[in-house]
Amino acid sequence: MNATTTAIRPTDRRAATIVMACLGVFVAYLPITTVAVSLPAIQRALHTSTAQLSWVQDAFVLPMAAFIMTAGVFGDVHGRKKVFQAGLFCCAAGAAVALCAQNIQVLWAGQALAGLGSAALLPTTLALISHAVPDFRERGKFIGMWAMAMLAALAVGPVIAGVILDHFSWRWIYLLSVPLALVAMAVAAPLLTDSRAPHGRKLDWPGQITAAVAVTALVYGVIEGGADSFTASKVIAALALGVVALIAFVVAEKRSDSPMLDLAVFRSAAFTATALVALITFLGLIGFFFVLSLYFGMVQQLGTLEAGARLLLVPVAAIVAGAPAGRLMHRVPTRWMISVGLLLIAGALLAMTSLDTDTSYGSIAWRLIVLGVGLGLVTTPMTATAVAAVPHHLAGMASAANNAFRQVGGALGPAVLGALLSTRAVDSLPGHLADAGVTGTQAHTIVATAKEGGLGAVAGMNLGSTANQVYGALGDSLLDGMRLCLIVAASLALIAAACAVVLLRRPKQQAGTGAARTADVAQHGNPDASAENAQAAGTAQPLEPRRS
Repeated sequence: MNATTTAIRPTDRRAATIVMACLGVFVAYLPITTVAVSLPAIQRALHTSTAQLSWVQDAFVLPMAAFIMTAGVFGDVHGRKKVFQAGLFCCAAGAAVALCAQNIQVLWAGQALAGLGSAALLPTTLALISHAVPDFRERGKFIGMWAMAMLAALAVGPVIAGVILDHFSWRWIYLLSVPLALVAMAVAAPLLTDSRAPHGRKLDWPGQITAAVAVTALVYGVIEGGADSFTASKVIAALALGVVALIAFVVAEKRSDSPMLDLAVFRSAAFTATALVALITFLGLIGFFFVLSLYFGMVQQLGTLEAGARLLLVPVAAIVAGAPAGRLMHRVPTRWMISVGLLLIAGALLAMTSLDTDTSYGSIAWRLIVLGVGLGLVTTPMTATAVAAVPHHLAGMASAANNAFRQVGGALGPAVLGALLSTRAVDSLPGHLADAGVTGTQAHTIVATAKEGGLGAVAGMNLGSTANQVYGALGDSLLDGMRLCLIVAASLALIAAACAVVLLRRPKQQAGTGAARTADVAQHGNPDASAENAQAAGTAQPLEPRRS
């Protein structure tokens, strides 16, 4: 057998790159819903407070949001395959630490390490696909596969957790991530095609440090403000530090010869639109999933597996709807596809305001399916448009920034909507207790406990013969809070739809495009396909890279 027959063909390497990218994003997103539905079991096993429990999820999301753009730069400079492998290793190591955790602090450490690994995987997987498939029309199909892998991880997470929690300890929810990440590392080593950004891009330490501080401080301030009070000294200090760091980041990026995030990309209306849509949409949606899990658990009294099976409808519908979205992108303008998807999301959220304690599964199911279809129509074109809106060699930067906005929104969602839900529910609790016949000292004690430790803390009280009445009042209060959150989340989806309609406009063909393209070919030796990619996507003309 000669060297020609034993060598791996370019088409095979491209297929392997796409498969590895999809597997990488699956590993990155698997802990999100798996851990989310397991939080009650973790609280019982480790005897944690509500505040400590909230940081189990936030310990994962914060490093993911803070270091996504940094990971994108490292991939561009040192090679995306290396960063991809490092991300898989961190995910496996973090899951192993959490698997062995005997206290909440060790669990936080494992979650943070896994979040750092996910931050490395998200931008590099998209950049690997962009490098392997430079043509926009063909690339849209494979970015659709990437988005479906992400949604698949969100879909199977609750089911996996439900099965495990019904038969084993909570800690075994982390077991699957370890062999999955290690096998992916072993397979990727010989098959994955490496790539890095041309044009001499280098590390931007001032930008990376100030961005990490800004995101961490701002998200921490919102999370703690929602859990405690926005007038608390630590919250004010965190938000002030975040604002100062954000200003420092802007100054550093303007002065840098090789910025981590070239602020000029925001002159592209398409890139700006996708960033805003990602932030707003995921703020509302991830917050909604947090609220809906409370509805299934506290109002309808469902087990983990039953709640997970219902939540499964959203990502499954998104996968079914999103599969053809990548193929339709060059036929249907992306702004209409994204806008229709966001309108479906808003309509489904508003329809859920009529949910009650006794709402049937069938009545909930069609609303969740419509929501999933809308999500499927948004995810793929939003991601593909962000990558196509900038020059091809900045794909890593674009995908990292888009994912960073998405994760910041995802981190803020539970904090913002959770705070709204808690405030509205506690405010309405006295009235519902009075309607249920619970008054006097007991009612005062229940309301004080809810204000101090949340609605879940009331369930741990000795309620005596009034337990059923109190639980009914708690459920009605939670429904009041949930309806407010649904209205807010639907409003956010409508704002995102308006951003898409206004900003994602097809640009007019410019006369100078051909000359600029010829000059770029003469300078770099190969044409930059991003210009016609952006035209095909109906996005703004991509920007020329900054040259020192």
